[in-house]
Amino acid sequence: MVKVITYGTYDLLHYGHIKLLERAKALGDYLIVGVTADDFDKTRGKINVQQSLMERIEAVRATGLADKIIVEEYEGQKIDDIRRYDVDIFTVGSDWAGKFDYLKEYCKVVYLERTEGISSSEIRSEERKIRLGIIGDSPIAKKYIREAQYVNGLEVVAICTNNPKYFENIEDIQIVTDSYISMLEYVDAVYIVSTPENHYNQILCALKQRKHVLCESPVALNKQQSEKLFSLASEKGCILMDAIKTAYSTAYSRLLLLAKEGKIGDIYSVDATCTSIRSVMEDSWDSICGWGPTAMLPILNILGSEYRSKNIVSHIDSNGCDQFTKIDFLYDHAVASAKVAKGVKSEGELIISGTQGYIYVPAPWWKTDYFEIRYEDSSQNKRYFYQLDGEGIRYELVAFTRAIESGRNLSYVNSKISNNICEIIGDFYLGRNRRVI
Repeated sequence: MVKVITYGTYDLLHYGHIKLLERAKALGDYLIVGVTADDFDKTRGKINVQQSLMERIEAVRATGLADKIIVEEYEGQKIDDIRRYDVDIFTVGSDWAGKFDYLKEYCKVVYLERTEGISSSEIRSEERKIRLGIIGDSPIAKKYIREAQYVNGLEVVAICTNNPKYFENIEDIQIVTDSYISMLEYVDAVYIVSTPENHYNQILCALKQRKHVLCESPVALNKQQSEKLFSLASEKGCILMDAIKTAYSTAYSRLLLLAKEGKIGDIYSVDATCTSIRSVMEDSWDSICGWGPTAMLPILNILGSEYRSKNIVSHIDSNGCDQFTKIDFLYDHAVASAKVAKGVKSEGELIISGTQGYIYVPAPWWKTDYFEIRYEDSSQNKRYFYQLDGEGIRYELVAFTRAIESGRNLSYVNSKISNNICEIIGDFYLGRNRRVI
């Protein structure tokens, strides 16, 4: 019996996929199909896959062509699979010609011609034509323009700015205007990276026109405004997402799962530090708004919002902005601290402490691709590495795009956490439980 193996993502399974599988089947007597896992696709730059792994597996199974379906999860697995299943022929589309010649040491390698005029990327682009507008002059805006290029069908078409020269080297932008209303008429969705005091009104305006919104956190400066915005988004059938790119980092998602699984026992402490030397005057974001949402994210993710008390200590600079702020939380069975600063530098690490060990994420933890679980017996320590592209921004944009497409909010930062963040920031500005040093 001649065994054949092939691999693919098989996202939005189409005629081209089926023809390729038919040709692969014809090469032998038994066809093994490897379907790539989501995380492995990310390492290969495929961050815009629309269907889940199970949906893609079921689509391949429905063709009736695969005698066996396996999941491809790691680099080098092809060699392992060829050996494990005693494979005679490895085959893949001709656009990979030469790429897998190294497998000739283990089996015969055949490159099959693809069906002309059919591609998953083109199908995704045709189905998803979301016109995105950006408001704000922050350096982050340029990052989002760059990262949007990696998401099929998502196109930045307009910018609302008071400083057009700031974006003059950006190509393919159809509209550059200082009129937010004019921009909203031209787009399907908006990314807001203006100063925090403008977020509420800008989100409100966009939602009233039934535009989807991705907004840099915080979405508002108090809980009441935040709750109103999410309620309005639901009423209008719009997606409102809180943009904290760290939430979309694979490493961050995995450490949360491991922490909640009990890998370090019962958790008694979460300490997050986010600092930078950049002054407040450079971007008009003070410490609490610039770093606060990111630093509070793991605390609220792991320990929740039901803290007994919080205590805020800040240093205010000569311009009246907080240069440094530390927030201490007291829970029934745990404590937490968020330390944020602009103009004051500290080690930007995240430490989650438990009864059996601790999770250590080195600086800068908010864009990490690596963390450790450390134990009393250091020989038991484990290191975890995950690909991170574009600081998590492109993954965030993919989630935003999928949410718009599906009509379901797929944000990794749920509205409850967004409301919690806005409540704490609101208390900060009102001086509740806050001391200035």
